[in-house]
Amino acid sequence: MDISGICITRQSTLRNALDMLDRSGLGVLLLVENDRKFERTVTDGDLRRLLLEGASLEQTLVSISERQSIVVQENRTRRAALELMQKHTIDHLPVVDVSGRVVDLIERRGIDEQILLSTPHMGEAERNYVEEAFRTNWIAPLGPNVDAFEAELAELVGANSAVALSSGTAAIHLALVLLGVGARDCVFCSSLTFAASVNPIVYQNAEPVLIDSEPNSWNMSPIALERALENARKNGRLPKAVIVVNLYGQSADMEPIVALCEKYRVPMVEDAAESLGAKYRGRHSGTFGRLGIYSFNGNKIITTSGGGMLVTSEKELANRARFLATQARDPAPHYQHSVIGYNYRMSNILAGVGRGQLKVLDERVQARRNIFRRYREAFANESWIELMPEPEWSYSTHWISAACLAPGSRLTGQSLVRHLSDEFIEARPIWKPMHLQPVFASCVFFGHGNTNISNDIFERGICLPSGSNLTMQQIDRVADAVLKIGRRLA
Repeated sequence: MDISGICITRQSTLRNALDMLDRSGLGVLLLVENDRKFERTVTDGDLRRLLLEGASLEQTLVSISERQSIVVQENRTRRAALELMQKHTIDHLPVVDVSGRVVDLIERRGIDEQILLSTPHMGEAERNYVEEAFRTNWIAPLGPNVDAFEAELAELVGANSAVALSSGTAAIHLALVLLGVGARDCVFCSSLTFAASVNPIVYQNAEPVLIDSEPNSWNMSPIALERALENARKNGRLPKAVIVVNLYGQSADMEPIVALCEKYRVPMVEDAAESLGAKYRGRHSGTFGRLGIYSFNGNKIITTSGGGMLVTSEKELANRARFLATQARDPAPHYQHSVIGYNYRMSNILAGVGRGQLKVLDERVQARRNIFRRYREAFANESWIELMPEPEWSYSTHWISAACLAPGSRLTGQSLVRHLSDEFIEARPIWKPMHLQPVFASCVFFGHGNTNISNDIFERGICLPSGSNLTMQQIDRVADAVLKIGRRLA
């Protein structure tokens, strides 16, 4: 806040003080000495009392009584400031530096505003499609919105076919079923990811083998993947599939990964749950594998509340996926099932939400890229924090703006998350790598080299608020809080 418009001295007239109070609309002024050393707050009631005591409008504030006002030091957190305001039942709290100079004014009405990591960002088109579903009574699963959502997304990303499903996890599971993954098979998967990338491997009673990241994109390391594939070849146990995860809206380095999968004749599943709208050398993320996955969970770049999509260039795989996702019902006049199926299809209502969201995908991507750019500008001269790299071949959506603290910093990603919480800012640690998770601790892990990249990113990393519905003022508040904490503690 620019407090110059609410600072007065004892040489100010009562008229000037009333005018200033009227212009600011805050209900309080800050009485300071000429060097802005804080004396006390002045309210409308204080000025009225002077008038009732016979003061004229041209009289100065020399006679206003001395009073000790409650203040807060500039390094105190929002949470601490709010507790102080509640304790003393006040709505305004001056902020002073170590020399007693006033530097800010905190208002109760805005202090406890929460800035969240990534919330749904809805528009008007979604409502139209949903209302159409109600008007036409297409409430049950499937319907015209599902068919249209599949066609529209497939056209957008350049895929031959798309299958709308209940979640991204369901899409990964179906992908593994389609590739014939079963008991005692092994599947390679990125380690630096959310558990939903790996869990479906276990659904199939198969064995996950976890692959480290590389530092340039934070995604699957081609070096680690090649080592893992060659080791598997020598042991006569090549994986049934490789699941490559695109982290936080950024594609993995696909050229060497695709080349390795082709060399060893292993199909690739591209987990693009977090990277719809991203591109690798101009081609849409999610379209490099034999099967690709998108997620429309509530925090994703576009959402259907909950949902996912399976994309493929092979129409027969898409048809098989639809069959399996609708309980694998045989084409018979009665209910007949020859194989095990799943209840994985998206509803017509949620597909309507998805169609509306798809129309604004480019806007949502641009908004998140602008947020990332704002953080980059704010941290440009800080050696203790560095944003997630974006290689020259990548067009990242920056679904989440992620960063790492410098090696040797006293701050860790998790401690910075806690400090930001005291400023009512939601931040998150980077995904804890799967090879560090208790449930996957026994899985084989292949590192990038002498340095375990995913461990290092997890220890030093942090995810910052990135929702496309955040204002730049809110992003600046986050950046300022990060800078204040880092400069004090890093």
